[in-house]
Amino acid sequence: MSYGLIGYAGYLPRYRLGAADIGLRGGDRVVASYDEDSTTMAVKAAGMVVGPGSRPEALYLATTTPAYADKTNASAVHAALGLPAGVLAADLAGTARSAIAGVVAAASGGGLVAAADVRVGRPGSSDEKAGGDGAAALWFGAGEPIAELLAVRSLTAEFLDRWRDPTAGTGWQWEERFGAEQYTDLIRSCSRAALDAAGVADADHAVLACPNTAVIKRAATLLKGQKSVSTSPIGHSGAADPLIALTGALDIADPGDTILLVSAVDGCDALVFRVTDAITTHRQKVPLSTQRRQGQPVPYLTYLAWRGLVERESPRRPEPERAAAPPAARAQRWKFGFAGTRCVRCGFTHLPPVRVCRSCGTTDDMIEVPMGRLAGTVVTYTVDHLAFSPSPPMVQAVIDIDGGGRCTLEVADARPEQLAVGARVRFTFRRLFTAGGVHDYFWKAVQDNAE
Repeated sequence: MSYGLIGYAGYLPRYRLGAADIGLRGGDRVVASYDEDSTTMAVKAAGMVVGPGSRPEALYLATTTPAYADKTNASAVHAALGLPAGVLAADLAGTARSAIAGVVAAASGGGLVAAADVRVGRPGSSDEKAGGDGAAALWFGAGEPIAELLAVRSLTAEFLDRWRDPTAGTGWQWEERFGAEQYTDLIRSCSRAALDAAGVADADHAVLACPNTAVIKRAATLLKGQKSVSTSPIGHSGAADPLIALTGALDIADPGDTILLVSAVDGCDALVFRVTDAITTHRQKVPLSTQRRQGQPVPYLTYLAWRGLVERESPRRPEPERAAAPPAARAQRWKFGFAGTRCVRCGFTHLPPVRVCRSCGTTDDMIEVPMGRLAGTVVTYTVDHLAFSPSPPMVQAVIDIDGGGRCTLEVADARPEQLAVGARVRFTFRRLFTAGGVHDYFWKAVQDNAE
């Protein structure tokens, strides 16, 4: 049994590096904030695809920059989405080909595949100029499809084009012309085989993902699209690269259009999709092109400090202690799922969740209320220049959540000059800090016009 694509979303972080900072002739580079990683960005993209109560057959997380080694990162995404325990969560790590493996697995057995990466290049390197951070998610299920996967063809080849030592933060690439020579025949052969298998002469939209910039520059000569030939709008984004590029094509495709997705990494994979009439009412809320145009500049030195490429003086305050496993496990639905409790008898909402109602005293008569997809209003806030933060100042706000409940949260991607009492905020899953090799994840508020 095969499953159709029933939902998709791409996520581009808020921050941008200016062209002058990294030697670009124009434009800018999309970069994740200091509190974003492949796990948090996967939660963001996947959360725009699956709603409360959804149950995909499985969850696959593809990334080249996992937050943890020797621990399943997909389990944190699973918890943040509030998925049932019976849903398999598994990591697919390595290269962009991991994302294609996830797509094939999800399309054949049903499931949600999320791909996310934070690409780090040495200062002045091609990776710094041509890379980008982001995430995308595809959900294959039994509902009404917005696109059907018609054919998949793959070719594998072993040659050295891009590599990274597992313990290193940045990677290397061989001279680009060598990789381009290797990929050219693979792309043409694999894409032709996939189109023939799908019974399509030429696709309406052709999408090419490849870490070799020489190949990307020749996309229009390597692939033919009746309506468009495109690549990722943010440069190479690791495992997220092919899925981000595909979301851009889905944003503009018309019913009946075919999309050829080609990912050339250590070989080549070609997938052919046909878009259905359902695409007109099920596109992602904010198109990828709109996300790309939006952005907030970040100083280059700040960015280098975020990535650990320079060491700035830390705030003269005690650093946070490592998060402990037992309390994190006990509070999993609050910490990862941002779920409170509402008293059945009086309707009072508690954040964090409790067993005894603070309003009427009723015990163990609560229902769980997920808050992550709701919005709220700022009651009061503080801008703290002294608190420990990798990106001071730290902004914290007391928030009244729509439907009931009040809590205090840090504000992510904060712009204090635009924050005010009464401002509307939404919520996003982020990393609070890392101590002792343990990442402390929780939810933060985001100013309503920030993402």
